[in-house]
Amino acid sequence: MMTFKTIFSGQLEFGNERSFERVQQMFEHRAENYYRQVLLLKPEDIFNAENHTLEIPRLIAMATEKEWRNTINMLEFIVQYAIAGDLSAWMVEEGRVIDHRHVEPKGDKAAVQAFLTGRELVKEAGKEEEAMKALSRAIDKFARHAKAYERRGFVNYQLRNFKDALYDYSKSIDINPDAAEPYFGRAIVRIAMEDDKGAAQDLELAAKNSIPLQPMYWQARRIKGECHLRLGEFDKAALEFKLFTRRNFSKENPNFRWRKRAFFNYGRALLETGQYADSVKAFDQALEIEAAKGEFPEADLLVCRGIALQKAGKGGFKKDWEAAASQGSERAAELLQAAAV
Repeated sequence: MMTFKTIFSGQLEFGNERSFERVQQMFEHRAENYYRQVLLLKPEDIFNAENHTLEIPRLIAMATEKEWRNTINMLEFIVQYAIAGDLSAWMVEEGRVIDHRHVEPKGDKAAVQAFLTGRELVKEAGKEEEAMKALSRAIDKFARHAKAYERRGFVNYQLRNFKDALYDYSKSIDINPDAAEPYFGRAIVRIAMEDDKGAAQDLELAAKNSIPLQPMYWQARRIKGECHLRLGEFDKAALEFKLFTRRNFSKENPNFRWRKRAFFNYGRALLETGQYADSVKAFDQALEIEAAKGEFPEADLLVCRGIALQKAGKGGFKKDWEAAASQGSERAAELLQAAAV
């Protein structure tokens, strides 16, 4: 019988003891009578009576198609009774995702509808105030709405209300410390507030609470590398960029457009740690990738590769600086003048 690697992660909120106990009883009844216990989840492992939640911080299990199907069907049944939260599941074969499911409450409860409305408004430019009101309404209806706090944090960030954004993201984390999104969001706010050290810590937790199958995992690693670069922690930066640049992203993946920048920053980190030959290779790879619109000037890359070539004892560095100078780089002109002395 063929088995697959499966991954489950998420949290569902049921609001009160009565709803929680009802859901728990339905779960146990269906597990026994509908699925004959052919499930990947056991009630004693996932139900938290103290918080009235179903919690799966991370479950990785080998499963048959029947076990996968039964478990997904059970979760899709249970989620209709939740008031907040969500669950994600992946079926993987040899590193390739062959099935992915995301379940979340979509019923007529006021908190559910307010959140869904707010989340859609977040996507529309100029609708920040309306989004804020809807998300605040969701929180008023259900105080433990971690995802509403997370989305409201994003709106506050967009409005440059950084202190309010930090509060919202931190509140989301307090409610559900196993979710990656609020750590990622709080890190972006901290970067805006020039707190790269705090941002790097949050990005580490964002990566820890996501998986390499998710774009956010690699976004967190790349941005964490940039934090380390600004902090002068070049060994740590090099490690993050090494991991990122070794990954093959599809064109549909949001990380695809950042490959040139990542190779450039990898080269910079290697240059600072004295790995000149490897630095040149990273810059070479960056130059081979077509620049995304609005990306850093190519002259900066040529200047850095020229420095790496010179320090590695190789020729061609003046050619790079001449090309950069022709593009208006003052730094390249200074380097050429110094080399001529």
